[in-house]
Amino acid sequence: MTLEAYIAFCLAAVAIVIVPGPTVTVVIANSLKYGQRAGLLNVAGTQAGLVVWMVIAILGLASAITLMGVWFDVVRIAGAAYLIWLGIKLVRSKGELLAAAATPPKGGFFLQGFMVILSNPKVLLVFGALIPQFISPNGDYLNQLILLGLTFMIIATVFDSLYAFAAGNAGSWLSHSRVRFVEVSSGLCLIGGGVWLALRGR
Repeated sequence: MTLEAYIAFCLAAVAIVIVPGPTVTVVIANSLKYGQRAGLLNVAGTQAGLVVWMVIAILGLASAITLMGVWFDVVRIAGAAYLIWLGIKLVRSKGELLAAAATPPKGGFFLQGFMVILSNPKVLLVFGALIPQFISPNGDYLNQLILLGLTFMIIATVFDSLYAFAAGNAGSWLSHSRVRFVEVSSGLCLIGGGVWLALRGR
């Protein structure tokens, strides 16, 4: 894997992580209502869930990449289309992030975060469609997969924790206009990333 490809993956991962999807919504909503500790427990739970996803990827993705051949481009286009669709959806949103209501989870905030990430289709696309695009066929599949998986986990931990701290310590900062700025800028980044991914194989 080249350094350029790794940096490109990191940028794509950042754009995906900061998108106010299910995970970010839960973290912010709980941090606003119950404090940053609740949000950080959500983050810890999501990381545990990402470990499960990475184990699944390690067991199945490396062999799948070897057998893909001509289907590699199909997966690349599917991943690019998903990123563009997600970006358009964000740009057209109306700041719904602040409207999410946090209700105390019965199993605790850690378990809530764990369950949210396991049921998040975005993570399936990350490990099933995004990561394979950055794995060099001339390198060691397993080592590259572990590197990119751990990188995604670190990026997710950093930005999800920042959301928790921001919401827990300065809830008033997350005004509707600022949330809209995050949504629109994230959406444009995702659209750009999707276009780049679609054209990358040409």
